[in-house]
Amino acid sequence: MVRTLGVAVVGFGWMGRVHTQAYARVPHHFPGLSLRPELVAVADEVPGRAEEAAAQYGFAAAHRDWREVAADPRVQAVSIAAPNFLHREIGLAMAEAGKHIWIEKPVGLTAEDARAVSDAVTKAGVQGTVGFNYRNAPAVAAARELIASGEIGTVTHVRIRLFSDYAAHPEGALTWRYERERGGSGVLGDLASHGVDLARFLLGEIAALTADTAIFLPRRARPTGATAGHTRATGGALGPVENEDYVNCLLRFASGARGVLEACRVSVGEQNNYGFEVHGTKGAVFWDFRRMGELGVSRGTSYQDQPVSTVYVGPGDGEYAAFQPGSANSMGYDDLKVIEAHHFLRSIAENTPYGATLADAVHSAAALDAMSRSAEQGAWVPLA
Repeated sequence: MVRTLGVAVVGFGWMGRVHTQAYARVPHHFPGLSLRPELVAVADEVPGRAEEAAAQYGFAAAHRDWREVAADPRVQAVSIAAPNFLHREIGLAMAEAGKHIWIEKPVGLTAEDARAVSDAVTKAGVQGTVGFNYRNAPAVAAARELIASGEIGTVTHVRIRLFSDYAAHPEGALTWRYERERGGSGVLGDLASHGVDLARFLLGEIAALTADTAIFLPRRARPTGATAGHTRATGGALGPVENEDYVNCLLRFASGARGVLEACRVSVGEQNNYGFEVHGTKGAVFWDFRRMGELGVSRGTSYQDQPVSTVYVGPGDGEYAAFQPGSANSMGYDDLKVIEAHHFLRSIAENTPYGATLADAVHSAAALDAMSRSAEQGAWVPLA
């Protein structure tokens, strides 16, 4: 029997839209799911934004204050896509109100924030899913199975990269993303959090790390009005960028493998250059987000001069079959969020966690905190 689940979205910038569209698409891609999301409420503090969302997507109610969502008995599950500094407060309130939460990473400003939300979800007995969407790519699922099967031997080292130019323009507005108080970390929380999740998803726990960070564009103009995404600003008063543009991190895994994680938000010439290279004693596997449905795979017994083949993922990999009928048909970013929405709703329907959980968010946040400490101290930092 299919039942309706009242859902709400808090924060309606780009990510709020992505969540909303994912809810609308879930029944089409996963018709066997026993829950059907119903768009009950949307909240955003920017005047008119929630009303616009309600008119476009069909939310029953629009609010400026997210607390009205927490108080609404029709709302059973909430997407939290508000700025980082609000994650903890909203996450705690929604969990305490008995609502399941799908929250964007990094779940607050610190590991303490992520733990607080995780503990609240556990105490309330509700489900919590986190927006680590890159692990949802069918090729990443295939790579994980390949690694676990031993086809590339024992993993020796991995390189994970997340390079983007979204903050490269010197006229990029000094929004909350660049402030410690409201944004917390910079590229650590925004991109390196995904890198940590991919590292753990593929290779297991990280035992220790050492990192270096840098700010390459130290001053930006303050915006004069409401912003969404990565708005440009000219003529406003200049202010300091308080969090890092770049991080380079060495990793030691509990397995004995080694890794390099590098992320930058001001990489001119790089647009969403995200991916990994995993090397083992018998082979290797490579993935580039921009060629999301492909894997580069080297396996065999040649070792030296062993070739790399391009493998196209297909219906047997991850959730690919829910979107395409045959190998090499393209999927996109929004499809990964549909998979994430499915994990969230399935977790609620079966009262069992699926996909990335708040426990994963805590592990990622702890690694980010360790990177910050390492950059300050110039030393290796162990992870418990």
